[in-house]
Formats: sequence, structure tokens, C-alpha cells
Amino acid sequence: MDPAEPESPADALFKAAAQQAAAGQKPHHLETVLQIPVSVKVVLGSATMPVANVLKLGRGAVVPLDRKVGEPVDVVVNGRVIARGEVVVLDEDNSRFGVSLTEVIGTGTPTRVV
Repeated sequence: MDPAEPESPADALFKAAAQQAAAGQKPHHLETVLQIPVSVKVVLGSATMPVANVLKLGRGAVVPLDRKVGEPVDVVVNGRVIARGEVVVLDEDNSRFGVSLTEVIGTGTPTRVV
């Protein structure tokens, strides 16, 4: 956060909660904050193409992404990259997958994803 920017109410709430937690106290507003829903997305990659090519897409079309096999995927919460990880299979029948986090991005300046 830029020292010249005023602190938002959310930043103040999180800072107070962190100070209380560091002092061994349970933050009194923490339960309220923990109930706030957030949008979590896992980004495998992206592509840029002209509208004409998008209109030609159909079943079976392959869209090449900007990432290679084995590169970490981004974990995005409310539009901000908060971690990176690798795709893993969750079930024995290979019907579900998840992300094993390999890197958690610091709180300094998270990357904004549009």
C-alpha cells in the first residue's frame, strides 16, 4: 500500500485483527470477516485472438494458451492473484481435480487479473 494513500476501512479492520492475533487475542470482528463470500478462480492460461477467429470456434476446436504444460496455474481471489500451484487429481476415478499451492503471493502488491 502506498503510504500517501488513505487506509480503507477494510485495511483498517484487517490491520486491527492482525494486531489482536499477534497479541494472542481472538479478533472480535474476525467471525464476521470469515463469513464474507469471495470468488475463487484458477487460471490455466489465456489467449488473445481476433473476433473472426473466435466466431470460427466450434466443438473440438483447440485454443492454444500462453502457458506450457507443467507451468504453475494462478489462483485468483476477487480478481487478484493470491497464489500459484499445480493441477492435481483428487479422486481415484480421475473425475475431479484441484490445485496444490506451491507459492503464496505476498500481501504487498498482488497482481490484478482482469
